[in-house]
Amino acid sequence: METEQQIGNSKVEEINKNAIIMKRGRKLRNYILQWLQLFIGAAIASMGLELFLIPNQVIDGGVVGLSIMGHFMVDGVPFGVFLVVLNLPFLYIGYKHIGKNFAISTVIAVIMLSLCSEYAATFPKVTNDPFLAAIFGGIVDGIGVGIIMRAGGSLDGTEIVAIIADKHSPFSVGEVVMFINLFILSGAGLLFGWDKAMYSLVAYFVIAKMIDVVTKGFDETYAVMIVTKDPIEVTDELNRQLGRGVTILHGQGGYTKLPKEILYCVVNRLEVTKVKEIVLSMDENAFVTINSVYDIVGGRFKTKGH
Repeated sequence: METEQQIGNSKVEEINKNAIIMKRGRKLRNYILQWLQLFIGAAIASMGLELFLIPNQVIDGGVVGLSIMGHFMVDGVPFGVFLVVLNLPFLYIGYKHIGKNFAISTVIAVIMLSLCSEYAATFPKVTNDPFLAAIFGGIVDGIGVGIIMRAGGSLDGTEIVAIIADKHSPFSVGEVVMFINLFILSGAGLLFGWDKAMYSLVAYFVIAKMIDVVTKGFDETYAVMIVTKDPIEVTDELNRQLGRGVTILHGQGGYTKLPKEILYCVVNRLEVTKVKEIVLSMDENAFVTINSVYDIVGGRFKTKGH
């Protein structure tokens, strides 16, 4: 006959096994929801591009803009092919410097946008007016890109370069992105004419605004506060994987009156998903709050104007 200790141990093992199964189930559900968001975002973005912008020779910034120009320069090669090929080196850089989850999400988003664009290209364009195309195409494309960004992905490899350049130069992410897009839009002027370049500039700002709306003020930098039972371990892991400084604040539970360690750090928007992934993988009961930061003075973290 089993002793009480053996029965107790078997119950503990069963509880642990059930907890592992539930954790895996939640993880799978989160992945499915993330991929669904990436697909929906890619489908919407492809409609903005193929029904409005591309037929009217109006481009977006970044790799998407370069892919549109490549599509017109090399007849017969679809836009999606250029999007995948031009993003490959940036995806490798993103994997090395930002993380595997971001790189995988971006790969899925880029491939889905390429496939959806092939299908959307079979439909006739909605308008022949380039100004209307810039406005409404920018709105539709911006909504799609915003959804992709909420899911932790990206379509613009140049932004990855900007994030890395921000760490090694006096220029902010926004300044580097604007500098890169200035050359891309100038290229559009030489290829399509300066009227189309100006329409493209309108589309670029509309897309940027819609991304902000969809992501509820998605800014370049975020302040993250973390309450966890393993503050030292989480701090070490954030330092190791992100290279960001973490401040440990000493607090106290309002109800329990027990001392608590609160972690505070500032990250860019591409690192937000990685922070949540790191913290919840180490302590699934951790409490994490994320707030937009509009300006930073001092310290090692550079932002707009600094």
